[in-house]
Amino acid sequence: MGLRAVDGVLLDVDDTLVDTRGAFEHALAQVARAYLPDLPDTRLGEVLAAWRADVSGHYRRYTRGEIGYVEQRRERANELHEAFGGPVLDEAAFRAWDEVFEQGFAAGWTAHPDASGAIDALTGAGLAVGALTNAAVGYQTQKMTATGLGHVPVLVGMDTLGVGKPAPQVFLEGCRRLGTDPGRTVYVGDELDIDALAAVQAGLVGVWLDRPGGRRHVIGDEEIEGAVQAGVRVIGSLGQLVGLVRTV
Repeated sequence: MGLRAVDGVLLDVDDTLVDTRGAFEHALAQVARAYLPDLPDTRLGEVLAAWRADVSGHYRRYTRGEIGYVEQRRERANELHEAFGGPVLDEAAFRAWDEVFEQGFAAGWTAHPDASGAIDALTGAGLAVGALTNAAVGYQTQKMTATGLGHVPVLVGMDTLGVGKPAPQVFLEGCRRLGTDPGRTVYVGDELDIDALAAVQAGLVGVWLDRPGGRRHVIGDEEIEGAVQAGVRVIGSLGQLVGLVRTV
C-alpha cells in the first residue's frame, strides 16, 4: 500500500537521523577504560547491548514523567556497573562518570549516511520536515547541529509537554508545530512500538525504520505483523522513505 497524500514528515533523532548506537559505543568505551579496567575489549559489545536494551526500562520511566533525566541515567550506570564489575556510583561519583560518558558520547555523534539526502529530497518535494524526540529539545538541537542536520528544527522533546512518546499528545503537538494535519503527516522512527505504532495510534502515518542490525531487542514476527496490520509501514533505510512518499 502506498502512503496517503502527505504534507509533512516528522523524524525521530536518535538512531533515525543520528547514529546514536555508534555514539554510545564510543562513550561506553571511554567509561570502560575509566571504570571497568579489568573488562577485556572483547566484551565491549556486551556493554553496548546492555546499555541500549535498558531492560529495567529506566529511560521509558523518564519519558512517562515518572523520574528525572539524571536519575534514569544514574540508575542505568549503576546497573551497568553491577553487571560488569564496576563500582557503585553515589551522586558525586556519578557526576564524574557522566562527564566521561558525555564527552565520549558527543565526540561520537555522526549523522547516518542516508539522513541528509533524504531530508533534502523531502524538502525539495515541498514537504514540511521537523524532528520529534524523547530527549530535551536543546540537547537534541545541539546534536543535530553537530552532525550537520541543524537545518531541521527539533519541534518537540521531553521538556515540551513533560512526557514523551508513545503518548499521542506528543505526536499531535509535533504536527501542530509543523503546521500539518496529523492524517497527512508521516512519522519515522527506529522503534516499532513507541515510534511507528504509536504514531499510527495518534492518527499519523507511522513508518518503522528497521535498519539492518539496529534493533535494541528481539522483536517477534507476530509483533511486526500486528503492527503492519495496524497500518505501520516498514523501511530499511531513509533512502526508501522518499520513494514511499512519492507513491502517493
